[in-house]
Amino acid sequence: MQTVNDFNFKNEKVLIRVDFNVPLNAEFSITDDSRIAATIPTIKKILNDGGSCILMSHLGRPKEGPADKYSLKHIVNRVSELSGAKVHFAPDCIGAEATELAAALNPGEILLLENLRFYKEEEKGDVAFAEKLSKLGTFYVNDAFGTAHRAHASTAVIAQFFAGRKCFGFVMAGEIANAMKVLDNPARPFTAIVGGAKVSDKLLIIENLMSLADNIIIGGGMAYTFAKAMGGQIGKSLCEDDRMPLTLELIEKAKAKGVNLLLPSDSVVADNFANDANTAICANDAIEANYMGLDIGPDATKVFCETIRNSKTVLWNGPMGVFEMSSFEAGTKAVAQAVADVAQAGGFSLIGGGDSAAAIHKFHLADKVSYVSTGGGALLEYFEGKELPGIKAVMH
Repeated sequence: MQTVNDFNFKNEKVLIRVDFNVPLNAEFSITDDSRIAATIPTIKKILNDGGSCILMSHLGRPKEGPADKYSLKHIVNRVSELSGAKVHFAPDCIGAEATELAAALNPGEILLLENLRFYKEEEKGDVAFAEKLSKLGTFYVNDAFGTAHRAHASTAVIAQFFAGRKCFGFVMAGEIANAMKVLDNPARPFTAIVGGAKVSDKLLIIENLMSLADNIIIGGGMAYTFAKAMGGQIGKSLCEDDRMPLTLELIEKAKAKGVNLLLPSDSVVADNFANDANTAICANDAIEANYMGLDIGPDATKVFCETIRNSKTVLWNGPMGVFEMSSFEAGTKAVAQAVADVAQAGGFSLIGGGDSAAAIHKFHLADKVSYVSTGGGALLEYFEGKELPGIKAVMH
């Protein structure tokens, strides 16, 4: 795979697809700039070569065309601060003004285009729209792993207009390399931790991991669908009744493949979905009718953490409970620490974006694990064995 390291960008106007879909507060201040920070090495490599960068991204999910709260103008100053470069802003991503600003861009400068998703054509993968975008630059770099699983105009379609003049940025290359460490030849034992609310969201990844992992740990709300399917009483806990037969199939598949499938034995339960609810600890298959499971219990935590610490490779995708509430964070926090311990002991631990990344950051362990993915959905699909359009387009 070719990256920005394989090219010299002197006098090139490099069109970079970045993922600047960052959270903004009510005052339009960025509350987490890690996605911007991640792309700075790619941007600096191009600027240091004597090239200029034209950045394109989406922000949020605008439904009805342009909207101020989804404008990328709110992040111009932060991009300038982090890159140390002059950043111009184009109030549109295509059209006369964007074309003029791109043409006038000097080496060492950056042009940030307005939100791509102000045009419906972006998500539709419209070829004519992609071609208009392509006219702004002389070289294409995809550094947006978080959108690599979408066949959008700026990720999968645009690359065809840059034959021999396209490559991956450092974020994209790092994501793929780290995913391959887990997929291709993981050091064993390899433990996959799969959490979150719904079995249906994680069904394909659990199936695919059956042929890769030595241990699969199941936590979070989805564990109660397994518990009920096996005849347990789960009270008011989350459950997808229509998925119960599938959970029993997964248990049988794990047995047939010799995979150690670990389900939580106990839970922290509450009589209400609130931090100040009445709580108790009980067996996962004996939750009283007016209680719901909101975190794994102390026994499950002990077993899970022991299994994790005895591993050489760990993939973590999905929390063990409602870790956003302090009363129900203990299980996720303990698992996060165990995952960090693996990396600190010389093993490899990959955090699969989304809520797992949020948890690792919340417990200040991001610098203690091997790699935190920037793309939850994209990484999931990669582990499900799907070919990602944003990767395929640059490779071919």
